[in-house]
Amino acid sequence: MGSATRLAFSVLLITCSSGAILGHTQTQTCVLYSYSSSSSSSVEGRGNISGVEICSGQKDKRQHCFATWRNTSGQVTVVKQGCWLDDPSCYDRWECVERKESPDVFFCCCEGSLCNQKFFYLPNSNHTPPLPPTNIPLTLRPPVVTALMYSLLPIMAVATIVLLSFWMYRHHKLAYPPVLVPTQETGPLPPSPVLGQKPLQLLELKARGRFGCVWKAQLLSEHVAVKIFPGQERQSWQNEFEIFSLSGMRHENLLQFLGAEKRGSELETELWLVTAYHHKGSLTDHLKANVLSWSELCQIAQSMSRGLAYLHEDIPAYKPAIAHRDFKSKNVLLKSDLTACIADFGLALRFEAGKSPGDAHGQVGTRRYMAPEVLEGAINFQRDSFLRIDMYAVGLVLWELASRCKAADGPVDEYLLPYEEEAGQHPSLEDMQEVVVYKKLRPTIRECWQKHAGLALLCETMEECWDHEAEARLSAGCVEERVVQMQQQQSSVTAHEEIVTVVTMVTNVDYPPKESSL
Repeated sequence: MGSATRLAFSVLLITCSSGAILGHTQTQTCVLYSYSSSSSSSVEGRGNISGVEICSGQKDKRQHCFATWRNTSGQVTVVKQGCWLDDPSCYDRWECVERKESPDVFFCCCEGSLCNQKFFYLPNSNHTPPLPPTNIPLTLRPPVVTALMYSLLPIMAVATIVLLSFWMYRHHKLAYPPVLVPTQETGPLPPSPVLGQKPLQLLELKARGRFGCVWKAQLLSEHVAVKIFPGQERQSWQNEFEIFSLSGMRHENLLQFLGAEKRGSELETELWLVTAYHHKGSLTDHLKANVLSWSELCQIAQSMSRGLAYLHEDIPAYKPAIAHRDFKSKNVLLKSDLTACIADFGLALRFEAGKSPGDAHGQVGTRRYMAPEVLEGAINFQRDSFLRIDMYAVGLVLWELASRCKAADGPVDEYLLPYEEEAGQHPSLEDMQEVVVYKKLRPTIRECWQKHAGLALLCETMEECWDHEAEARLSAGCVEERVVQMQQQQSSVTAHEEIVTVVTMVTNVDYPPKESSL
């Protein structure tokens, strides 16, 4: 490409950018309204609106207005109105119009100040109802902006298509190596009342893993978590979706499932799982940034073991026993009160009477948390064997909790993953086999932990969980009972120490000598 051509191309890009910026530097204001169950609001006469919202955001992002409403037997009820973040589906829409066929919740977005004050429903069909009359004059765009838009639009469209096609090709080639996608199509998804209340908007990327990424998203006024799988990870998405869909998976210590969706085209399919969002994040993240009191450690340990005990439990005619197979602190989420809930069931196995547990490859999970029999490839493919593999990992997570607890009379170390001292930050399978199987090492238990009554019992519990002999390991229900026992034992020790302190204070008082009667 010659210098003249490069210069012309640069001028074209600058001109296009200038035109785009000129058209979107004006301050955006939107009608602000939020539905309250105590008052009804309709299009025909909804009374005074809540106010006008001035939209704020990044300077290089567009601002839009939106409106959501319901239509119940001809009665239109407004749900919410306000500002909407940069969304390509709202570009160059000067009126707020919903065009989807019979949605559960109507949604529209538009550009232009107060453009959401009037909103319409025009489905894509031959018989469309007429627009309701409006006495709000449309704001005319400046002639300079109009001329720039009409002159530059074809050029910008061609340039955008070329650049987007090239980016998609490079992204697909580098990020996703050729993988054989299963041809088995997922059955129809069950109706989800939560996901029916669109819009669902991705806000912030929170984490990336082997099977996909997790986003913080907004569903109307609530925050949710969206786990996105690429098309080639269909099997993992399918497995987690099926586990979540079991009737008995509603439990306070298991992550709450909200719905599933399939998005995108056949070439760029994305598979979504939508769950409850917990802003404290994973136990790993919390331990990196915080130390724990004794009561906080017990709260996390008890709720975590209670959730796993329920997951492992076989309740006839209600819920099968389920092995997690990738239990670790990263897959334990914390609620606002530090109650734990277990997440990520992409590798989970369910055990139903008379049915095969499905794909049961032995060496799956995170290497650092693999039990000795998994590292050796010597698994007995029975239900109890898989549940004991989970319990080995529980012992390591209990060690992580103890390592960041300030109850012991000693320094609290910086957060380390299990076996980080023995095998480093990124151990190979051979490294873990050497440390765990051949040397039979376990994470170091500090001497000061043994001097605290509660932590001493916790140390005994974790050692019984990570026992080299799988049959000798504790069950999740037993661990929960041990944590309750730890709390009671420490409480009694604390009460005894307080009594001894009071008695000592009384007996150490120096009384004046008695006067002699002689």
